[in-house]
Amino acid sequence: MITHTLTPLRRGQLSIAAAAVAWGAGGAAAEQLFRTSGLGPLAVSFWRFAIAAAILIAKHVQQQQAEQDQHVRQGVVGGRSLSGRSSVATGIALAVYQTAYFGAVQNAGLALGTLITLDASPILVGVGAHVLLKERLTRRGGAAIGLALLGLLLLVARPESGPRPLLGVVLALLSAVGYSAVTLRARHAGGTTSAGPATWAIGALCLLPFALAEGAWPSAGHAVESTTWLVFLGIVPTLLAYRWYFSGLATVTGTTAAVLVLLEPATAVLLAVLLGERITTALVLGSVLLLTAIAVLARDRS
Repeated sequence: MITHTLTPLRRGQLSIAAAAVAWGAGGAAAEQLFRTSGLGPLAVSFWRFAIAAAILIAKHVQQQQAEQDQHVRQGVVGGRSLSGRSSVATGIALAVYQTAYFGAVQNAGLALGTLITLDASPILVGVGAHVLLKERLTRRGGAAIGLALLGLLLLVARPESGPRPLLGVVLALLSAVGYSAVTLRARHAGGTTSAGPATWAIGALCLLPFALAEGAWPSAGHAVESTTWLVFLGIVPTLLAYRWYFSGLATVTGTTAAVLVLLEPATAVLLAVLLGERITTALVLGSVLLLTAIAVLARDRS
């Protein structure tokens, strides 16, 4: 019998790809919430952080009780000073770029908002990894960044979807900057950056006053549906996806990770079609460029 063992690099690539698909589904869940719950991007982002933090804190307390006799502390509780600073920085960055992304989806639509966010990210991460982390930029990586740049120019030239497409484009680019900063920081730490209870709790606290000002409670007529979508956001594209993503960064370069994450907009475009969103020729061509960029980098061993 022939068995196939995944190398650490392949396992890391699959982890990041799975995270990207989960994030694409998260954008679709957010769009559904905007349509039915009466919540805005700040409130949706707050609940996503709060639910993730609550689950992780409960899990952490349970683990601490089980390990009390051995006085073992794991994960984000170890190394308080460095871990604390890392949690604060990561929590704030996640709060900024995720909220900006939800704002982009609300104003420019799921497909365009996601495509611009993730099309700009490989450019920023690739250049940042080469300049700041001294990662070697392979020919495949350079070609993928070039395709991403071409797709980005195509998408921002004439945005036509959503109620306020230009505002959506600005928010998508802001989200790309925040995402790139988190990716480069995690890659610099060798994938050890953790999205643990403190990270999500800090993000939730940062977002709380803004969520309250915007309106933090879903409309009564869709309370059950809205709660279901919020719990989904807190678990699948948050707890699970970020665990997969940060573990994958331990073996995958920043440039490769940024291109693999282009599976997120591909997933978002597919779901946008299913949700009845208007798809333009530019969006179709942008999607093709994104998928081509993934194929170019599929066998990159850098």
